[in-house]
Amino acid sequence: MRARPQVCEALLFALALQTGVCYGIKWLALSKTPAALALNQTQHCKQLEGLVSAQVQLCRSNLELMHTVVHAAREVMKACRRAFADMRWNCSSIELAPNYLLDLERGTRESAFVYALSAAAISHAIARACTSGDLPGCSCGPVPGEPPGPGNRWGGCADNLSYGLLMGAKFSDAPMKVKKTGSQANKLMRLHNSEVGRQALRASLEMKCKCHGVSGSCSIRTCWKGLQELRDVAADLKTRYLSATKVVHRPMGTRKHLVPKDLDIRPVKDSELVYLQSSPDFCMKNEKVGSHGTQDRQCNKTSNGSDSCDLMCCGRGYNPYTDRVVERCH
Repeated sequence: MRARPQVCEALLFALALQTGVCYGIKWLALSKTPAALALNQTQHCKQLEGLVSAQVQLCRSNLELMHTVVHAAREVMKACRRAFADMRWNCSSIELAPNYLLDLERGTRESAFVYALSAAAISHAIARACTSGDLPGCSCGPVPGEPPGPGNRWGGCADNLSYGLLMGAKFSDAPMKVKKTGSQANKLMRLHNSEVGRQALRASLEMKCKCHGVSGSCSIRTCWKGLQELRDVAADLKTRYLSATKVVHRPMGTRKHLVPKDLDIRPVKDSELVYLQSSPDFCMKNEKVGSHGTQDRQCNKTSNGSDSCDLMCCGRGYNPYTDRVVERCH
């Protein structure tokens, strides 16, 4: 009889892990912000969907950033759908923001990717907005201290990554730092994955150059540090998604940490995405687990990858068809 309360506590703890509300990515609902909303007065911040109070306050004190944040939310939607177009889980549920299904509500591999991409995207958008002169509070990034190499000189306008990371993290991490919003394990997972996204963004910073010289001789090149496109960062994060590590929340020393479930002799690596709950196979529609299923999806009969008909259709068979396209000849 005494074991029953212990079982109930274990079940409640497991339930808390599985149903942690994903406040951290509800701000992606900004992608639906109507163009008619000018976002030029602080009272407009209350009209924005998906924001926690800390983000509303950031909106009021940094109103000039909000058009860039809205743009970032839209870019997350596009980049996620593009990255997973060939997978059973194709990121379609991200468009339900801020009312997600369990594929993004729970601490899944899929939510790990979306948190990482969201953190990278907002910092990417802000860094680029500094470069383009769209934000009054920042300008071009600093000139690197190291020499650019023979025949090169530093110039142009570098993407302001440091400012992008600073302001992006303030906004995207704010929901996870609010007390009493989900379990500690979920908070740690989401903060970790957000930092992985920013790390991937840092890794995308590269030297870009423009040639100068008579008749295109490129005798000298002007160079600057610029970020890769967000789709390239998303591709990097997708690779990390495919090798993500399942973790558990357990004591290490005097505090609890996330440690790999099957290799708990080492701490989690800073570069790896982590998740707490396994995902379904996403073959059949089941909204209880956040699966839209793959019925009526297109597959590639000649592919051996994730978009192959065998994998995409989960062995249920498929209907081939041929399109006839008529084009005007020139």
